[in-house]
Amino acid sequence: MRPSTSKIFALLLSALLLTVACSKLTPENYSQLKMSMPYEDVVDLLGKPDKCDGAMGIKDCTWGGEKKQINVKFLNENVIFFTGKGL
Repeated sequence: MRPSTSKIFALLLSALLLTVACSKLTPENYSQLKMSMPYEDVVDLLGKPDKCDGAMGIKDCTWGGEKKQINVKFLNENVIFFTGKGL
């Protein structure tokens, strides 16, 4: 028995909506970021970063992409600066 095209479409749409609804890149989560917050607490809040670069005790991490993102800079694993875009 083959599922109908409309059922497949409905399942795909549901999966897409669930993915968007579960995004941690929200104004609410951004507002919970605080100066001196430990790296591990930020990861608990936002999930694993999509990109992280670092040198000499400074880490620059980004969650999200070009249109919607949160960028956090850490010094010795604690937040020193953060910005958001498209939230």
